This record gives sequence, C-alpha cells and structure tokens, in this order.
Amino acid sequence: MKTVLLFLLLAGTLSSPDGKLQLNVDINKKGVPTYELQYDGREVVKPSKLGFTFRGEKIYISETAKNTGKRYRKPVDMQRGFSLKDVQTASFDETWTTVWGEESHIRNNYNEMAVTLEKGGIDMIIRFRLYDDGLGFRYEFPEQPNLVDFVIKDELTEFAMTGDHTAIWIPGDYDTQEYSYNVTRMSEIRRTAKKMKVGNASQQTFSPSGVQTALQLKTDDGLYINIHEAAVVNYPTTNLELRRRTFRTHLTPDAEGWGALLQAGSHTPWRTVMVTDDARKILASRLILNLNEPCAIEDVSWIHPTKYMGVWWEMIVGRTTWSYTDEHNVIIVGETDYANSKPHGRHGATNENVRRYIDFAAASGMDGLLIEGWNIGWENWFGHQKDRVFDFVTPYPDFDLPALNAYAHSKGIRLIMHHETSSSTANYERWIPEAFDLMNQYGYDAVKTGYVGDILPRGEHHYSQSIINHYNYVIRRAAEHHIMVNAHEAVRPTGLCRTWPNMVGNEAAKGGEFCDSVEPKHLTILPFTRLQGGPMDYTPGALEMNLKLITPKRKDVLKFTVCKQLGLYLTMPSPLQMACDLPENYERYVDAFQFIKDVAVDWEQSKYLYAEPGDYIVVARQPRKSTMELAAKGVAALSDGKKDYVNGASRFCLTDVNGKPDATKDIWFVGGITDENSRSFDISFEYLKPGAKYEATIYADAPDADGVNVSQETGSAPCARYTISKQTIDASTVLPIRMAPSGGFAISLKEI
Repeated sequence: MKTVLLFLLLAGTLSSPDGKLQLNVDINKKGVPTYELQYDGREVVKPSKLGFTFRGEKIYISETAKNTGKRYRKPVDMQRGFSLKDVQTASFDETWTTVWGEESHIRNNYNEMAVTLEKGGIDMIIRFRLYDDGLGFRYEFPEQPNLVDFVIKDELTEFAMTGDHTAIWIPGDYDTQEYSYNVTRMSEIRRTAKKMKVGNASQQTFSPSGVQTALQLKTDDGLYINIHEAAVVNYPTTNLELRRRTFRTHLTPDAEGWGALLQAGSHTPWRTVMVTDDARKILASRLILNLNEPCAIEDVSWIHPTKYMGVWWEMIVGRTTWSYTDEHNVIIVGETDYANSKPHGRHGATNENVRRYIDFAAASGMDGLLIEGWNIGWENWFGHQKDRVFDFVTPYPDFDLPALNAYAHSKGIRLIMHHETSSSTANYERWIPEAFDLMNQYGYDAVKTGYVGDILPRGEHHYSQSIINHYNYVIRRAAEHHIMVNAHEAVRPTGLCRTWPNMVGNEAAKGGEFCDSVEPKHLTILPFTRLQGGPMDYTPGALEMNLKLITPKRKDVLKFTVCKQLGLYLTMPSPLQMACDLPENYERYVDAFQFIKDVAVDWEQSKYLYAEPGDYIVVARQPRKSTMELAAKGVAALSDGKKDYVNGASRFCLTDVNGKPDATKDIWFVGGITDENSRSFDISFEYLKPGAKYEATIYADAPDADGVNVSQETGSAPCARYTISKQTIDASTVLPIRMAPSGGFAISLKEI
C-alpha cells in the first residue's frame, strides 16, 4: 500500500491554465518532499527540497503513552520521513474588482494541487497554485489531535536554479531594503555583497551570500524568473541564502533567535516563482495580489487615490528641520515645557509656512498635504531607543492644528498626518486609540507612519514575526477609523493591499529621500522587485536638480532629467502619489509642472510597451473611469470636514468644447524612463479608441539634455533641458521618442 501511495505522489503533476508551466511534486528516498518547475519544456527550478526544522530541531506533540495512559511530549523531525496521505486538485477562475491600482479588474485563474503529507502522527499540507505567469505554494498545518503549538527554527524551502543566472539583488537584511541594486551573476553575489553595505539607521545583514526578495533573475536563454513571497501575516519576512546555485529561505529571527511561533490551524505565506520570456509580463503580473485574500473591508467608499504635496522636501535637503528648539538636551514628552522654550527659527511646520503650502497645493489641484515635524519630541527622538518618544497628539506651539486644518478644508485640501514612531512599536500601539481619534476629529483620513532606527522591544527586527504583526495591527486599526496608511521603513509589502486596500502606500526601498545616491538604473529595477508586492511612496516630482539652489550648503546635483521625473508618475504607479518639490521650484518650471498636475494616479488599464530590468520601462495607462465620472459631476472635495472625494489628477481634460464637464472623452498617459544610457523608441498608440483623434502633449528630453554627466559646475542645466510640443494623433500613429542618459518622457492624451 505504501508503494502505491508513493507512486501516486510521483505522479503529482500540475499544469498552468495555458499549459506552459508544469509542476512536478515528489518525495525522495529519504522521505523529503521536493518540487520542480518547467516552462514550455525548459527546466526553471530543479528538484528543490521543502520542509522545516523546529525548536531543538524537533517539534513536540502531545501523545498518550500506550502502557501508562499518561500524556507525554514526543519529538518529531519535520525534515524527512514523510509519507503521502492525500492529493487533491482543483481549478479556479474569477475576475475581481480592485479598489485602486494599475487596472480596475484582475483575473485570478489557476490550477491547484494540495498535497497532504504525514509524519509521526502530524499532517502537513503543501498547497500549490499554478498560474500562467508563475507558481505559488505554502505550508498549512490543519487542526488535528496531535498538534497544538510549535516553534519554527528554519524554513527549508529551496529554489534550485539551472545555471549561473544574472541576478538583480540587494543584500539580505533583517531591517532595511534601502540599498542600491546590484546586477551580477549569481556566483558573484558573495564577493560583491560587502561593497553594497551602506550606513543606515537600522541594518542587520546575516550572510555574504544572502539576498532579499523580490529577487529578479534572467537566464542566458532569455527567461525571466522572479522569486518572492505573498501574504506575509503572522510570520517573519524571508531572505534567500545562496548555496552554490540553490537559494534557500532564511527567516528573519525574533529576539530569541527563532523564526515563527505558530499553532495548528495556521499556514505560512506563499512562496512565489514568476516565470516568463517577456520582461513586460513581469510588470503586468498580478500573481502576488491574487495570492492574497479578498478585500476584508465591507465599505471601501472612504478609500481614495491621492496626489499630495508635503512640508518635507525642504527638510530632506536641509533648508528647515523637524525640531522646534535647541534649549533642551533631554526631552520628556508630557513634561518638557515647549510653551516657554525659545524657537531656534529653523522649524518647517510653522503656521505661516504650512499656509503657503496649502495655498499652492489648492491652486495646483492637489488633494492633500503631508506635514512632518508638527508634533513635539523631535529634538531628542532618534538613536536612543526611547520607549515614550512621541505622543502623536500634541503639536508644537507654532503649529495651530485646528486652525490649519480648517484653513486646508476651506481650500479643498485634506491634511495628511505624520506618525514617526522611532521604531518604538509598543509606544505607538499605546497611543493609537487617541491618535486615530484625533485624526477623525479633524478629518485627517491618511497617515504616514515611520519606523526609523532599531526596533523597540530590543532585539526584534523590522521584519521579524512580532513586528510584522504590529504593522498589520496598525492597518486593521486604521481601517476601523477609516484611515489610509502609508508606512515608511516598515516591511516590504507582499500584496496585502488587496485584503486591506487602506494600505495605500509603503516605502521599504531606497526612495527619493536618498536623492544624492539614487543611481540611474535604480528606478528601472524597482517595478520588477519592490513594486511586485504593492505600490511604493517613492516621492517623485523633484524638478530642480541642483540642490545648492535650495540649500547653499548642499553640493550635489540629482542625476535625473526633468522628463525622467515626469515619467516616474507612469512607471512607478501608486494611488498615493507625491509632488515632492518646493512650490517655488514648481513656479520656476511651471510648464513641466503642468504634467504633474494633470496626470492621474488611479488606472482603468495599463499597457507595458517596452521593458528590461535595469535598462528601461515604457508604459501607457488609462485613468479609472469611475474616478473620472465622479470628478465630472463636480462633487465637492470637502464639505464641513466630511468629503465626497474628487481626485484632483482626474480633472485633466474633463471638459467639452464649451468648458463643461465631460467624462465621455478618452484619456491616456504614456511615460518612460531609462538608465544611464540614451535610448530611442517608437511609441505605438494602437490601444487608443479606433477612429478617434487625440491631442497629445509631449514632454521630452531636449537633444542636449543629460541626467548623468552633471556636476556642481554645470548645475542643473543639463538636467533641465526639455521640450513641450503638441500633436494630433490616432491609433495608427507611431511616435519616435528619444530619452537622454538617465532621462525619460511623458505624454498626456486627450480625445478631441
């Protein structure tokens, strides 16, 4: 009988709906479960092991001794010795509607195989789902008499590669993803990892051959392989450790060094392997989203895309600061007397300055304004692992919260709250009820959270199980208060925005704040890696590249052209999209700023036209029709602190020839970016409405534009050379576009 069961497992194969991907599941001679994956007859993942080690290398279960009838603890090894108990297969096909995103509808179509394995009286299910674009699988531990609680030391999931592929990677780390990407052969990872380590507020690498997901690979014969994870809940984030040509999962440990504490009835996140022969399909894949649970929020009407500005960039570049006074070396929240403290004069979040931003944001059709440094505590907040570091409710003396909030609402602007926790997660959870109540009182419906520095409680990491649970707790509590969340320095997202669409933005990568060290190729990589799990708050829109013109002490020039910054609004999609620069810089580049005012941030459909990771991306997107229709009705954005939402970005082109609202007109936006190399493409418009004519406004790099060969001597001049032209086009038009080194382009299209 055992032989028959083993034969059945050896026959455990699964094909994707289109038949191109094939999965084989097996048990080797030692009883170790393995899997292998093929694409169109080509081996992608060689036989790779599955399983775990548990605390003490064993898992302990309850069992009754036959001779005494007493309960005792029996060790069971979960690495080998498995036998097959059951195999179930199924198919699934649905199309679900997004709350926001790169398209309004997503197809979720897969074939599934659930393999139940038994060892020592314990059942473990490995559930495989095979899509046209990749594989997802997870471990499940059903409720059963012999299993209660258990502690995972290591997860032994492997991804055995077929060759020394080209890898696009950042070092494995328990606390940060704020690295520049490296592009090397897999065999070169170990010797180059040390060169990639940079100073960070919190950083913990674990191995010179460790890398983080999403890991983008390319084979010599042109296959693109992406290894990642989906739906990380109550489990640590995984890294990958390379051993010869095999990647093995490496869980972020907790303060005691263990991976995860689980109980029967739980499951792990999904492990994913995306495979395609076309890089554009990686960007178009929704594998990670599909592996997450459906939306858990019944009424999503309060969740909305937002284009915002911020009292932030001037702090990042050093013109102003978050703190209020220099009088105190020690700050005790609730005791330090700010009312009688002398201001140092460099505070950015003042009543006067905030009103200036509100006025400009309102005149520019923005939806929101983020204000950092509004609350007490910034004089002594970082690097001390203080428990009670902020209270999230008390403003500085020069920030009149009620008055500024009322002024913003009178202008149709909603303020965005900022909650920097300094990684004291227990303190934040202590204050959440009062802080979120304050937001509700004043009509704030979005918060930017921050986790700068080492995690408190001490010994935990940004990506360990308990801190993952903290992030998810914040998202759930925010949903109860109808608050959207944009988390910075938190864990990279893994598609949970499908389940909790109030999770509208995350950082979790090297973003715009690292303006002086962002390499030209960096932004052509992020959509293949970091953005696979959800949108990033990269903070684009810096049009003045010479930072000396903002802060005299700065000597750096950003390595982007103006048109690359415009193109980012298409290639780095996010429902929470920033225009990061200062009002005076937008006034200097008012013609280029028009595209930032016009471009939408929520989409009906997206078409990737050209893509190669590390080199270039070109994409066309159509704004979401429902948002456009709402804007065409002229619904007020804010009314007495309550709102019917209007996306300022969607006001573009919503008028007929008489200047009246008209949502029937078709609108598209097209954009592209390149790395350090100049590139030219022929842009097709075959996705436009047949027979219709469009007015195209084209923002392009000038012939002498250059985003790479810049210095303090040249200033921003090579970066700031661009042309703006108009042209009538239709679906048959092919438009040649040239992008300068580290350049880009943007096109707005309006049906006429």
